[in-house]
Amino acid sequence: MTLPELYFRVRENGAVVFRVDTENRQRRIDMEQIAVANVRNGDIKPHGDRTLTEGEKLAIQDWISDRQALLAQRDVDDIHRAVDHLNLTTQWAQSKATDDQLESVTDALLLAMHDLRNVLVRKKADRLASK
Repeated sequence: MTLPELYFRVRENGAVVFRVDTENRQRRIDMEQIAVANVRNGDIKPHGDRTLTEGEKLAIQDWISDRQALLAQRDVDDIHRAVDHLNLTTQWAQSKATDDQLESVTDALLLAMHDLRNVLVRKKADRLASK
């Protein structure tokens, strides 16, 4: 098994970056922290007084780009799941929900849907106006 040179421990806003080393006498895997990568703003901060090589910087920048694309894709997937869930909620409200259950969720659902509709209509109008 060939291990990568760098390992990215994902965290909320990016990752902690480690250099993976298997070339030691004990033949065990050593991981040395070399940087912190921020996915939101693209910042790469070397760990301590370390200076990153150009190859490490490029690898980290590639990881950030790939991660940003993956997170953007997941956002869209989450919205498609939300649409499915809205459809399932509609079916539940129509066919299974009791009066008490409907009473407990109706106001919150109506407000959330009203808010979402307002945002979507405004964004659509902005897109049409900019064409």
